[in-house]
Amino acid sequence: MSVWVKICGNTSLDDARLAVDAGADALGFIFAPSPRQMTAEQVAAITGYLPDFIEKIGVFVDASPEVMVATARRCGLTGVQLHADARAEVPARLRKELGGGLRILRVVHFGVEAAEQAGGYAADQNVDGVLVDSRTATAVGGTGIAYDWNEAGRTVFGGGAARLVAAGGLNPENVAEAIRLLRPWGVDVASGVEVSPGRKDPEKVRAFVAQARAAGGVD
Repeated sequence: MSVWVKICGNTSLDDARLAVDAGADALGFIFAPSPRQMTAEQVAAITGYLPDFIEKIGVFVDASPEVMVATARRCGLTGVQLHADARAEVPARLRKELGGGLRILRVVHFGVEAAEQAGGYAADQNVDGVLVDSRTATAVGGTGIAYDWNEAGRTVFGGGAARLVAAGGLNPENVAEAIRLLRPWGVDVASGVEVSPGRKDPEKVRAFVAQARAAGGVD
């Protein structure tokens, strides 16, 4: 089974179509404070022109369940990515409101507690995957900074949690190595395929997807 590929931080229809044409499985749209932040109206104007088969995932930080549900419906989202301190009951509520087909991802930031957190999230029947990202003092994602893949491979990705997604500092030059070391279910990229925040580089997007596909994944 090939690795699942998500291109995140899309801000235009042209970039979204670029990722679709390159063969990505999912597109990410950021609704939290970020250089790539979008409104529900802006995203709805993009998703309405995208094919049904492409996953459309909203990235939220500290948003209320009511806001996430309303945004998902307005934009036709097929998934949500939960950052920060989303309460344990939120995935179940989103599943109830938006249906069983919704893909729900939880985010952990690589560190000493990441393996335990990932295992806890993976045990939640309402969580479909756990995205392991890096963070800085000012950003919870999209940092362009990689964590220690060797250590992560021994701890978080070696802990038996299913459907782990590698993120943080990935780009076309290193994604194959990350997949080799981590054996993730999926990979996620934003800044690593950009010419500037929110603006994608066509060559990098195509190269990233191609390298991820060639490297393969795990079942």
